[in-house]
Amino acid sequence: MIRIEEIVEKVGRSHPEADLDLLRRAYFFSARAHKGQTRASGEPYLVHPLEVANILADMRLDEVSVATGLLHDVVEDTLAEPETIREYFGEDVSHLVEGLTKIAQISSQSKEVQQAENVRKMLLAMVDDVRVVLVKLADRLHNMRTLHYLKPEKRQRIAQETIDIYAPIAHRLGMGKVRGELEDLSFRHLHPEDYRSLTAQLEQRRAGHEAFLAAATSKIEEQLKESDVPYVRVEGRVKRLYSIFKKLRRQKIELDQVYDLVAARVVTPDDVRYCYAALGVIHNTWKPVPGRFKDWIGTPRDNLYQSLHTSVIGPEGQPFEIQIRTEEMHRIAEEGVAAHWKYKEGRRGAHDDDEAFQWLRSLIEWTQEVKDSRDFLESLKLDLYPKDVYAFTPMGKIIQLPRGATPVDFAYAIHTEVGNTCTGARINGRMAALRTPIQNGDVVEIIRTQGATPSRDWLNFVVTSKARSRVRHWVSEQQRAESIEIGRKMFEREASRFHLSPKKLLNDSDGGMKRVAGEYGYGRADDLLAAIGYGKLVPRSVIAKYLGPEKFDEQAQKLDGQKPSRLRDGVEAVKRMIRLGDDSIVVRGVDDLLVNRARCCNPVHGEAIVGYVTRGKGVAVHARRCKNVEQLMINPERIVEVEWAGKPDSVAYAVKLLAVTENRNGMLAGITAAISDMKTGIRDARATVAPDNRGRVEVTVEVFDVKHLDKVMRSVRNVPGVLDVERMNGAA
Repeated sequence: MIRIEEIVEKVGRSHPEADLDLLRRAYFFSARAHKGQTRASGEPYLVHPLEVANILADMRLDEVSVATGLLHDVVEDTLAEPETIREYFGEDVSHLVEGLTKIAQISSQSKEVQQAENVRKMLLAMVDDVRVVLVKLADRLHNMRTLHYLKPEKRQRIAQETIDIYAPIAHRLGMGKVRGELEDLSFRHLHPEDYRSLTAQLEQRRAGHEAFLAAATSKIEEQLKESDVPYVRVEGRVKRLYSIFKKLRRQKIELDQVYDLVAARVVTPDDVRYCYAALGVIHNTWKPVPGRFKDWIGTPRDNLYQSLHTSVIGPEGQPFEIQIRTEEMHRIAEEGVAAHWKYKEGRRGAHDDDEAFQWLRSLIEWTQEVKDSRDFLESLKLDLYPKDVYAFTPMGKIIQLPRGATPVDFAYAIHTEVGNTCTGARINGRMAALRTPIQNGDVVEIIRTQGATPSRDWLNFVVTSKARSRVRHWVSEQQRAESIEIGRKMFEREASRFHLSPKKLLNDSDGGMKRVAGEYGYGRADDLLAAIGYGKLVPRSVIAKYLGPEKFDEQAQKLDGQKPSRLRDGVEAVKRMIRLGDDSIVVRGVDDLLVNRARCCNPVHGEAIVGYVTRGKGVAVHARRCKNVEQLMINPERIVEVEWAGKPDSVAYAVKLLAVTENRNGMLAGITAAISDMKTGIRDARATVAPDNRGRVEVTVEVFDVKHLDKVMRSVRNVPGVLDVERMNGAA
């Protein structure tokens, strides 16, 4: 276990003026708070904060960051209070620890929503101090190093979250070293077989790679000396495992077909001229590969990365990559914002040139705007990945965008108002459709029309989170206005039936409607009306809450001409008929909405589901895998939480399966026999021969839940001659 004095010594070397006593006090406080706690490995819990602090010290961060690393779990995992941290360690440490403490896990929230809100909280804490995310990355890095002590399901979940969110955050902060280790560790747990296979293959080639790199780097050094080009060092490396794995998957090739497994790096003194001089020497030594040169010095990436990249045909005709950068560029490429950020005494946060961190400001901006947690998480994943298309305004300003971005994305990258009023575009002087993908080096001119508004169709092709969130916001506002109007008319009609004054109610002269809105979780009458217009609330239920049970039952009895108990019995009978009872699906928090399973995906018990309020048809329940769900997320106000109720074996669901088989006799009989062996009902079965001379057997089975369905599919897959089995979408 690392000792606190080793960490103190590292911080003292990097920051001679640091308050080292703060680190010792933080250590003793953490040791006391975590006393008796152990990690999954069986080690004392204190090992974790010490290792996190050590990682931060290696990043050469200040004593406040390192002290936060020692204290980052005490509020969440011990009895320590935030006020105590503030009193003992000051405002800066307290602010960072608070930014790292997860939100309370409310039972009604799904794990996905909790994950989204924790990430959102962390990003919002970055607004005025990026050290929050630096400590979090150090925390995640040590957790990934010890992930093998956890259960397989938890390992998978944490590794997936790391590769989806934390590795890309490290990339966007320019922290190449941390990103690389996070990706490789995630790869190890997400694809263990591929990881072992790839590691073994690289180990077999290690001697050859080392010999090649030794010859190549020696040749580069020799040529640089001959040309009097100063350099600090020349080094060789093999590409990272996860990087190789992605390339093999993307290009569907074998390892032998990857020609750039190895790379060399030239680090020069801190003068850009030496980089270009070294490039000239290398291109004079070996023939460059056309189209493989990138100048990230002249046009730095938005995560501060600068370097020259070129690929050449090296010794024995083998292509390999060479990177050329200064010492300062190399430090920033490895450590990113951790190397670049400056802290000023007496002021919390980061102070540097605004251009370099424009992406961070825009990220925080839309983070605050996107309300739906799942939409936020998907947009975040998209926005964190590398941006590699550079376009220009007519005035020569560079706009950096993701690959596949369109003029609409370009317009919103300039300003929200430019995007909102965009009606056309010229690319390189020629008119172009708004869905046209922008290419590197394009000059884009946006044509605007006063009074123009965004189009819902833009959501089909925009790729940046800013453009998507702005268009969705506009569409949502339009639909909200329409829903308020619809809700107002519905409410007024129902209020009149109960001889109530709609105007008086909505003006809330007696405060009754404010109380009702609060009971439903809304702050204003307009929110209540919008919910009625969307179909989330029934006007009669709102009036019932306003009048109270006794008065409402009395008036409802007069209006309906029947006893309240009979009315309730009738409602319950209808619920049972439409599977709204204990054996099907319920809407969380609402008990009087019609619910039906969507025909497009036909969800079965146990599948992850989402509810969508449809006008006049109640709540349509879709499986999360459904291809239509992404489009439904455009209207987050109409999404409701739904869940399976009752026992899995209380309702049988009809599901259609398609088995692709060899074309031979007896296949249909074999498949139906396998299904019958699982004690599963068969509603329909038919067999055909496709043009490729393969059999296609479509069979509709009755299953109780998704686990039952998996067993049936596995049984069919084991029938000799069955090549593949898949579940067909749509109602069976």
